[in-house]
Amino acid sequence: MKNWSTYLKGDALIWLVVFFLSIVSLLAVYSAAGSLAYQNNGGTAEAYLFDRFKFIVLGLLTMYLAHKVPFRVYGLVGTLGIVVVVPLLVLTLFMGSNINDASRWLRIPGLPFSIQTSDLAKLFLVLYLAKRLATAQPVLTDFVKGFLPLAIPLVLVTVLVLPANFSTAALLFLIGLIMMFIGGVPYKYLFGLVGTGIAGLMLLVLLAMALPGVLPRLSTWKARIENFTSDEPKDAYQIEQAKMSISMGGIVGQGPGNNAGKYRLPQSYSDFIFAMIIGEYGMLGTVFLPLAFIFLLYRCLKVGGRSQSAFGTFAAYGIGLSIALQAFINMAVAVNLFPVTGQPLPWVSMGGTSTIITGLTLGIVLSISRGEANSQEPLTTVQGGQLSHG
Repeated sequence: MKNWSTYLKGDALIWLVVFFLSIVSLLAVYSAAGSLAYQNNGGTAEAYLFDRFKFIVLGLLTMYLAHKVPFRVYGLVGTLGIVVVVPLLVLTLFMGSNINDASRWLRIPGLPFSIQTSDLAKLFLVLYLAKRLATAQPVLTDFVKGFLPLAIPLVLVTVLVLPANFSTAALLFLIGLIMMFIGGVPYKYLFGLVGTGIAGLMLLVLLAMALPGVLPRLSTWKARIENFTSDEPKDAYQIEQAKMSISMGGIVGQGPGNNAGKYRLPQSYSDFIFAMIIGEYGMLGTVFLPLAFIFLLYRCLKVGGRSQSAFGTFAAYGIGLSIALQAFINMAVAVNLFPVTGQPLPWVSMGGTSTIITGLTLGIVLSISRGEANSQEPLTTVQGGQLSHG
């Protein structure tokens, strides 16, 4: 009889981390969704458990199918995807579902759920930058031929995501900068890009202050920063409830389903799910969940470092960074180390699009680790993932 490793190729430890996070997600969402069940489903949370199970299965299936595809194909996917996702972001900005002055979801005809287009943008941007960094090494110090083809898509995607989701836009920009730094883009270009980004953001804020309709979310961003930095915040209900949920956990936790904070804490099944996990599992949740994401990042970096392709190296690094950074932003918000952002915990928080796309991204890393395709890009251009800067 064939064992599981016959069918699940690639880095076995990545598969194990994903299975661990799947169990954590099912337990946490089933418990935290009690507040939703109380409001919308007559107190029965099983429907939300089944819904979460369905999306985890879809995510695992996507991950499995993606890891069977030779990773060389994903370079083309990134190049074509960045062309497709820009119009989708524009459509989302003007025609997406508007919740709290933010248009983040787009309904695609034929799909049973809405798509958060910024998740697609993150994936395609990482793949595009990885492919471009791999193929443009000889001209990377050239401003027009090397730098602009990297910077323009990064800035364009960031600007289109920014009005509805500042934290995701900032995360995309940071991931792009780190990838370009690893790829060997000269420091002077990187500093110039950062300076241009800061200046552009300041001008946008000034414009929004003069014309409030230009950036409806500005007041929300301002309030969140003020609440985080103030000794006496005006509106800190979410954070206070998160602190209460965490404090109830103690060392050993209250046990699965026993954190009463889920009925008071908004987004306890999504943005603040880490607070719920700490409340129910105590130090186990505090230690093991962050360690799982650190280990996942380590395995992605390990896969990238072993890759015989420059594209494989940059793609694995970028994917690992994007998942880990989002995870630690979410957890930092839950314990009040960072202003409220609205970033879900990858693979753990309730949400369909995010889970499926996370499965796709990890499937790409597994495809790279399989080594099924030999890229034509020379490995000699990469030295441990760090290239020389001009």
